Amino acid sequence: MPQHGADHAGARIARVRKNRHLTQRELADLSHVSYSTLTKVEQGAIPASPSVMGALARTLSVPVTELTGQPYLEELRQDHLDGLINPIREALNVYDLGPDPDVAPRTVEELEEHAENLCALVRATNIKRVAAELPGLICEATTAAHVHPGARNWRVLASVYRTAYDVTTKLGFPDLCTVALDRMDWAAQRASDPLLGGMRQYLRALAYLRASDYRTGKRLVALGAAALQQAEPGRERDVVTGQLHLGAAVLAGRDKDRDTAEGHLGEAARIAAQTGPAEKVHWLSFGPTNVGVHRVSVLAELDLYPEAVHEAQQITPPDDWPVSRLAHHHAEIARAEMWTGRTDAAFRSLLRARKLAPQQTRYHPTVRETYAGLEAAKRRMPETFGNFGAWLGV
Repeated sequence: MPQHGADHAGARIARVRKNRHLTQRELADLSHVSYSTLTKVEQGAIPASPSVMGALARTLSVPVTELTGQPYLEELRQDHLDGLINPIREALNVYDLGPDPDVAPRTVEELEEHAENLCALVRATNIKRVAAELPGLICEATTAAHVHPGARNWRVLASVYRTAYDVTTKLGFPDLCTVALDRMDWAAQRASDPLLGGMRQYLRALAYLRASDYRTGKRLVALGAAALQQAEPGRERDVVTGQLHLGAAVLAGRDKDRDTAEGHLGEAARIAAQTGPAEKVHWLSFGPTNVGVHRVSVLAELDLYPEAVHEAQQITPPDDWPVSRLAHHHAEIARAEMWTGRTDAAFRSLLRARKLAPQQTRYHPTVRETYAGLEAAKRRMPETFGNFGAWLGV
């Protein structure tokens, strides 16, 4: 049964393929995606996995977001989020104009507290509030850094730019998340902070993961690790280093390189055993739980879905684990459960993700592709399944 609506990922792939004057067989051969998989994806009979979506996007020379349909503008309008994007864009563009004469910045202590609060709100998935407060804080922190150009003010500004990256990524604006990362690098260099520099390369690597450019992502991880060698030894450096290994593991998994992925997971586990839970260190959610969650992600990226489901069953996140990370984890479990035929369990995982983080879940492409895959079996699903689809807007 084809998935609901005419504008699904498979239909977008078919449109671009036809615009490129390619047959299904030609696209399958060029992208190294099986012909059977491609035809089923285009029909809406099965969802496209992230690796398949990436391979097709690269072959068709389009951004992955063109195939996923991001940003989901109609839903953004319904949630009154669309009007919050342009102010963020404008705030990111004034970085080099010097102090704004109409802005009287607060003390660095107050700005630090506000920046930390926004980081916490992102982890709590209160995206709308963060998006509303972010432009003003960017402008204020920018003026403060120009008026008092000390390392502390530049670090605050880098942190605020990192939050801009988080928000624009979650809402599906990769162009803005790239700008935010460039601004973060600009501020981190002025702060002379190698930890921020290493973390920025990690976030860039994730952006390239989403764009399905795994080779560049791996190079960025290596650059991040080199930057961290300039940082003072200690727990903070260990945490960022461990998170780099986790990012590298997912990149290798998406690239179907199991040995490399396992090596990075092993190194991250070793570091996590030393640091213990460190979820609030640069708000990276690092620690033993995050290593286990990333192992599930890697197994799913390797298409080892039964193993991913089994591994997920061994994880019991602490009660205070970041909501954003936990909701993302449930979305990934749902995908693995769907591919193992556990449709009821997969839908329950989607509902858990929605309950934990409705704003984040609504704009998550994996959630939409998983829902598309479950729709083929919707006659066996509860009535609330259709309500979930209406909520997603698909």
